[in-house]
Amino acid sequence: MQPRDAGDLAIGTAPPADAASRRLDEVAHWLLANWLAERERWPLWVPVLVGAGIGLYFWLTVEPPLAPALVAAALAMLVAALAIRAQRHAAPAVAAAALTLGFAAAALQSWWVAAPVLGHRLNGVTIEGRLVAVQPLPEGTRLILAPRSIERVASADLPARIRISLRKDAPDLVPGLWLRLKGGLFPPSAPAMPGAYDFQRRAWFDRLGAVGYARGAVEVIAPPAGDGPARWRVAVEAVRATVAARIRAALPGDTGAIAAALIAGETHAIPPEEAGRFRDAGLAHILVIAGLHMGMVAAAVFFALRALLALIPALALRYPIKKWAAAGALLAAFLYLLLSGATVPSRRAFAMTGLVLLAVLVDRLSLSARAIAYAALAIMLMTPEAAAGPSFQMSFAAVAGLVAFYEAMRPRLSEWHSHAGMLRRCGLYLLGIALTTLVTTVATMPFTIYHFNRFPLYSVVANALAVPVTGFWIMPWALVACLLMPLGGEGLALAPMGWGIDAVKAVAAAVTSWPGAVVSLPSMPPEGLMLLGLGGLWLCIWTRAWRWLGLAPIALGYASLLLVRPPDLLVAAEPGAPPLMAVRVADAGYSLSSVRRAAFVRDTWTRRGAADAGAAWPASGGSADGRLACDPQSCLYRARGRVVALIRDPAALAHDCAGADLVVSPVPSWRLCRGPRIIDSIDLWRKGAHAVWLDPGGIRIETVAGWRGVRPWAPGPERR
Repeated sequence: MQPRDAGDLAIGTAPPADAASRRLDEVAHWLLANWLAERERWPLWVPVLVGAGIGLYFWLTVEPPLAPALVAAALAMLVAALAIRAQRHAAPAVAAAALTLGFAAAALQSWWVAAPVLGHRLNGVTIEGRLVAVQPLPEGTRLILAPRSIERVASADLPARIRISLRKDAPDLVPGLWLRLKGGLFPPSAPAMPGAYDFQRRAWFDRLGAVGYARGAVEVIAPPAGDGPARWRVAVEAVRATVAARIRAALPGDTGAIAAALIAGETHAIPPEEAGRFRDAGLAHILVIAGLHMGMVAAAVFFALRALLALIPALALRYPIKKWAAAGALLAAFLYLLLSGATVPSRRAFAMTGLVLLAVLVDRLSLSARAIAYAALAIMLMTPEAAAGPSFQMSFAAVAGLVAFYEAMRPRLSEWHSHAGMLRRCGLYLLGIALTTLVTTVATMPFTIYHFNRFPLYSVVANALAVPVTGFWIMPWALVACLLMPLGGEGLALAPMGWGIDAVKAVAAAVTSWPGAVVSLPSMPPEGLMLLGLGGLWLCIWTRAWRWLGLAPIALGYASLLLVRPPDLLVAAEPGAPPLMAVRVADAGYSLSSVRRAAFVRDTWTRRGAADAGAAWPASGGSADGRLACDPQSCLYRARGRVVALIRDPAALAHDCAGADLVVSPVPSWRLCRGPRIIDSIDLWRKGAHAVWLDPGGIRIETVAGWRGVRPWAPGPERR
């Protein structure tokens, strides 16, 4: 092969390596040009990086030491301040500061809320404490107590809060009372499988150290000596409980429960089947006090106050009545926040509504993108644990998607409205509802799939019918009901409000009855959700054409669903009963060892696997696909070239151990079975629920303990 001479290089085409290098340089220059052109949008990434730091904290399987985390955050913030002042390397310095700030905030919050957690089950104990909150249920009532004493529990080990379920309604119990009752307590439950909802983590940050039930009557007792008046949180909860009780008294049944949810944020009394219909129709956001509700209340108060003040010439001509109206609307929104229980969606809605009203007070224009960034940052710094939950993620995803969409569409929408008549304006309003629903559905779809494994197909139609009724009928009557409640006339407004709620219920029932209304999907890998989140944020934050690069990680995130393979076998311990087990059968469903016990665990398994729960294992015989064969002593499960022995009677352990690749035993088995891999009662006690994947090349087992690691909310074996 002859080498090319200089003439060939000068006259001929450049070598492929040089062309590729030039192409890479062009791409790098294009990206840099876009990056510099979007300088004003850089601050919007600060809450994203704070959230990434919080996510990193919760991703760890060991608890990081608090002091180094705080020192690192302080140093990073100092370096960022110096870099900004020197105007050199400010962007990477601020990014590092935001990341470490989020991590340190989560670690600090976990330390701050630390409180004792009950270590073992207690039956028949006497409990005394102050009633903090009352949560009506479809059947019965749930009480949140701050215990003063629990029989057989030392005062140093008393949980800060406990949750007690009553079988009957308790209309006479209001927060602030001191109660004595007898019942049972047990620690908060662990996840039903690796990757599932972690109630223990939620309970840790809620300072909930035990849950239980009451037996017999609940006795109201005298407060202890020196007990002062109820603190403001208890006082607010007392008002909420009273308001919710009066609403349900005026509107009994499901309608009253939904009305109480819309006004007082009390969703626990909504029957599960009704809440399920709203969720499957894509209307679950109506039941949660969020932007729609907060915005309607603030707007109604603002315009009403401004109109009222405008009727008084002496005020209208001399004073800034617009600012007065904004201040009144801000106060009304704050009171509504307290009345709603200050949930994550209502806090986000109040933060954004408050920023808009504050902009009116200081004669500034409100920047929507920055408003949502400030709201997200405030919530994450005050309650970092919220960032890891579906409520925060879905709420901010929906609002971020809407802000980005309407920022891009504002010129065209303004043009359409400027030349539109009344009829066309009505049509544009309906189009706006449809577009809003479509955008929020697309924006929240990844989190809906990841957390709930269900996707409503007809949510656009349902929202187009239900949102106008909610905004123009239900919420105005709700505001009137609150105004009339001190006078005892709330029933006059709650009756028409109930008509609107019934109409929305009819929409939800109709939509969910359509064929294929809900698609069930298996749980998305966490990496897929991160890709979808990154792609969505890239689309929403940037404004130039390079924003469309966000479609690439979005496509990869959804493609990760193709890699999901639900477990072949699931095992969880049941106190005082044999382990609950489920095996994957040929029709992609699960066959369970019991269909009567542990309803929550069974529902979690089937939902996360997008599977149906089949019949219980037979006493003798086999499954239709031949994978499962049972006798009174044990069952054998065969799949992918592997054999699993599922022991019912410990007497069968030695016999079935010989030919199995994996053995699941209800008793300790290390002395009786030494050949195959084993999951026995000791493993379930120490490691929690197990998920098993069978393959010709081996067996993969994941446990709850391995997934969570050693964290404050993840109890060790001594507390299980």
